[in-house]
Amino acid sequence: MIPSLFICHGSPLLALDNSAYTQFLTETGERFKPKAIVMFSAHWEQKITTISFVEGTLQTIYDFGGFPDDLYQLTYPAQGSPELAERLEERFRLHGIESRRDYSRGLDHGSWVFLRHMYPEADIPIVSVSVNPFLTPREQLDIGLALKGLGEEDILVIGSGTTVHNFNEIKFNQPYPEQWAVEFDDWIEDKIVNRDMEALLQYEQMAPHARRAVPRAEHFVPLFHAYGSSYGAEKPKSIFKGYQFGTFSHICFEM
Repeated sequence: MIPSLFICHGSPLLALDNSAYTQFLTETGERFKPKAIVMFSAHWEQKITTISFVEGTLQTIYDFGGFPDDLYQLTYPAQGSPELAERLEERFRLHGIESRRDYSRGLDHGSWVFLRHMYPEADIPIVSVSVNPFLTPREQLDIGLALKGLGEEDILVIGSGTTVHNFNEIKFNQPYPEQWAVEFDDWIEDKIVNRDMEALLQYEQMAPHARRAVPRAEHFVPLFHAYGSSYGAEKPKSIFKGYQFGTFSHICFEM
């Protein structure tokens, strides 16, 4: 059985980094050997839950600008899996969640920049699922719950985003985290580890500095998708905690 993961994908430069965080990603990939991956990336937004039905090699999407040329030479030629996509579609249908198909979507940087460290051979099929930041937290959780149990088949569900993501709060040359960002993550960590789902669903009202940490929810909601897909499994745990640029969180969870 494979747990679900919430992974902070960080800056696109993560793909070129050699750090404690990338070492963690490498070690995590060595721990889990899935047959396939279901990816919820913060960088694919759709109003209706959309599933990638790509057959063959997935395109590497460079959805960013102004970075070193070396970054645009990298590729991550993983394969899609229409068979798994069809299973996800049926899961969503049975749970009353409307979905659509996409036959061309590749892997945006919310996916491939960290997968290069986890699974450098790009030999694991991947199906991407879009996010909608405008749904309620409970609706976000329900999307994850529709996929509960895939880990028992060695299918890895990953929510890719970050807990603290506010471009207006970046401190580029600051090597230590802002206290308010740590306090927000500490609150989120406590609720996840202790499975206080009712509090987590009300994070906007209850968590300290919530509006500052999450000015827009697209990077936060993959946490609910990952959590829901493993809800009821072993006790969740925080498996990495770190920060970049003073506020960008790299906290990751195994659920």
